[in-house]
Amino acid sequence: MHIGILEDDISLQGLYHDWLLPENFGITCYSTSNEMTSALEYQKFDLIIINWTSSDSVGMSTLKWIRDNLGWQLPIIVISSRDSEQDIVSAFKAGADDYVAKPAKQYEVIARIQALLRRSAPPMPNKIGNFTIKEEERLLTLHDEVIELTQKEFELACYVLRNTGKLLSRVHLLGKIWGLNSDVDTRTIDTHMSRIRKKLLLTKENGWNIIPIYGYGYRLEQVQKPLIKP
Repeated sequence: MHIGILEDDISLQGLYHDWLLPENFGITCYSTSNEMTSALEYQKFDLIIINWTSSDSVGMSTLKWIRDNLGWQLPIIVISSRDSEQDIVSAFKAGADDYVAKPAKQYEVIARIQALLRRSAPPMPNKIGNFTIKEEERLLTLHDEVIELTQKEFELACYVLRNTGKLLSRVHLLGKIWGLNSDVDTRTIDTHMSRIRKKLLLTKENGWNIIPIYGYGYRLEQVQKPLIKP
């Protein structure tokens, strides 16, 4: 996920790097509105953070430019030292999706980013080959037969299936399934990948191949059309 940040304070730009990079967010900071709007003409972002200081209208003019030129799909968080009801309402009317009053707190900002990204993300596929993911029931089926999985096996299997063809590092998988602050060893990924390979029958004979990348991670490939159950 790539986040664009409008912030003219270099020290705060560094703070955002410290907060967001460990969460696997890519970020690009801009010091001026012109820098950001010029970049937005060719650069795609998943979310925008706009600093609105107490002394200027740059933040609101940038917000208005984005809504006028890029529409309303791109999530935008305004972070501001202004905390009056009128200022907050003005930001929402101008097109903000969320508003954080300074001083911003690290984990609150991260949680708000994650919440907005969840709401704006396209629906995840629930049918991959002959697999069906039933998210609410926490079930994964193959040819309509339920596969018995532990909670973590289910989460890992769903994530890998939904990212077929992508190279996924052990560290990335560990962060996604167990959390970045987990004390779980990355070798746990190898154990769980071995289990889901067996339980989901992820073999070439069944149209799948889990490719281990030495010293890095895994890639799941669909090598042929899944076999049709007799």
